[in-house]
Amino acid sequence: MPARTVAGLRVRRVPQLVYYDATGFEDLSVNEYVIIDTDKCREAARVIVPPSQTTPSDAQMRPILRRATSFDLTQWQQLKLRECEALTQCRAQVEKHSLPMKLLTAEYNFDGSHLTFYFVAEGRVDFRALVKDLAAVFPARVELWQIGPRDRAKLVGGLSPCGREICCERFLGDFPKATIKMAKDQDMPLGPNAATGLCGRPLCCLAYEQPTYQAARGRVPRVGDTVVTERGQGRVIARSVLKENVTVQLEDGVNATFTIDHVKLVAAARASTNVDASADEED
Repeated sequence: MPARTVAGLRVRRVPQLVYYDATGFEDLSVNEYVIIDTDKCREAARVIVPPSQTTPSDAQMRPILRRATSFDLTQWQQLKLRECEALTQCRAQVEKHSLPMKLLTAEYNFDGSHLTFYFVAEGRVDFRALVKDLAAVFPARVELWQIGPRDRAKLVGGLSPCGREICCERFLGDFPKATIKMAKDQDMPLGPNAATGLCGRPLCCLAYEQPTYQAARGRVPRVGDTVVTERGQGRVIARSVLKENVTVQLEDGVNATFTIDHVKLVAAARASTNVDASADEED
């Protein structure tokens, strides 16, 4: 089968890259905008991966419809300025219907034919009557999307424990699979909020650092292990996996820190049998 020309695009409402058939648009450049059809509506999308030849798959791939014009982009920018007003109007309707939901943001597609409101709620919300009222207020197809805590953090933003913008807001296109087990592997405290982000889920950075810890932790004695040092035998009471050193309580009661090159393992501590097995599952 002949090769297919494919481009990687980013649609505003979709964090992951989407790939479209770019046949006839081989000269597209990164950051250009094109018009495409999605499952929900017609959208403007930004080119992230320029068109390239790839082996076709059996899966159907939607085509790029056309390049976005200056009129398209100007109209879209004007619609973005109206999103705050739309959100205020929708909040008034939510209060009118006394619905247990918190609106986060409103989003128009590029031509204003589709308007999406994102919200969070504790459980399922019956908003059918609300949608009918909103349809009478806005000359567009209205949808309400309930999102989870990670998507909420991405939309709202904030500062992470390291003092920088949260990764999902700043650059992440998708959420990595982070688990509490990774926090245990990295010797992080497992108390409330110690290994969780603003979303209440395990920190995304745990997934970034896990391969490094997996490679290093096998070389570093664990807390509770008995080791022999140049100053005698003792028990490991703390360790730094990345620095590859351990703090040892010696038999004379003195605590001292040694690199792993200067300690020899005598006996490994027995694994705790009281660890909740559910902590190993993804939160």
